[in-house]
Amino acid sequence: MKTKLVKKVSNRKYRINQKILFQSKIHSISRIFLSSLLVISFFYVAPLLMNFTEKNILKTKEFSNNSKKILAYTLNKKNNLENENELLNEKELLLDIFSLNDLETDTVRLSAATIKQLFQDTGYNLNDVREKKLVKPVALTLLPNEIKMIEDTKKRKELFIQIVLPLILKENNNIRLDRKTLFNIINKSNNSELEKKWLEKKYKQYGIKTKDLSELKIRMDEIPVSLAIAQAAKETGWGTSRFAQEGNALFGQWTWSGEGLKPKDADVDKGHKVMKFNVLQASVRAYKRNLNTHSTYKDFREARAELRDLGKPLDGITLSEHLDKYAETGTQYVTVLKKIITQNRLKDFDDAKLLPSSIDLESLI
Repeated sequence: MKTKLVKKVSNRKYRINQKILFQSKIHSISRIFLSSLLVISFFYVAPLLMNFTEKNILKTKEFSNNSKKILAYTLNKKNNLENENELLNEKELLLDIFSLNDLETDTVRLSAATIKQLFQDTGYNLNDVREKKLVKPVALTLLPNEIKMIEDTKKRKELFIQIVLPLILKENNNIRLDRKTLFNIINKSNNSELEKKWLEKKYKQYGIKTKDLSELKIRMDEIPVSLAIAQAAKETGWGTSRFAQEGNALFGQWTWSGEGLKPKDADVDKGHKVMKFNVLQASVRAYKRNLNTHSTYKDFREARAELRDLGKPLDGITLSEHLDKYAETGTQYVTVLKKIITQNRLKDFDDAKLLPSSIDLESLI
């Protein structure tokens, strides 16, 4: 009897132990399942979280896009030696633009009708330019107020192109002459003191502290005419914007400390303005200096240098692909530029030449 009782108790203990073991296994499986679920959830949610964070960072970067900042005008005025040195360097870099912008001239804003008559008297029309590739050097200093009142879109666009084309070609000519001088210096074994001084000036002008000749060759180059016209058209609404009319700002460059116009829709806590110029030519020169020196456009310059190395012409549509950081709209901005170039046949002007100015022509302006 005692043996049976012991056996019964032993069986009961065994069943209890088995039950505990089973429950333990169940708990272990539950924990493993729960852990697996958490791991899977983490790997599913983490990319979404990272993507969300990245998008917010990009939004912040886009909102604070500083690629339009025009060099010296955007420096923070802080009282330390490093910034003082930067300010001096930037002033040297833009010295010729400051000089051009500060020219005291008796400029009179000509009406659209007067400008049209001037173009007619000098035989300057875009059909001839497209055919003969020759541009009359009619350099106007201000846009006409009436350009925004021209209802015919085609005529308004043509007038705008006629005004900015000689200015763009003139700056390209200046760069081309400098580039020719640079290559003459590079190809010589010994340089004169005059040539060395010229190089020093250009190193400062193009912001090259290392005095690297190869870097100067990359930076000192032209901007395709079609691309410059397209950007001016986009930034000014074909010459109708307030910035173009009041400040001769053809390319929408920003300033934090210089003279400029405050955008009407700008946030109160955002201190940037659109840079104001006294003459249109200064705006064109500042735009080209910006593309040729700002770190944001390094890819643009490298792509241009590659075209040069391959012996290919500078193509506005190809190079526009490297200007996605010029505006906050990014790749959409590039798409618009390409559309403007194509629809308005702006590539016809890429190989146009500016005729020499004459006293008779200058007397008409």
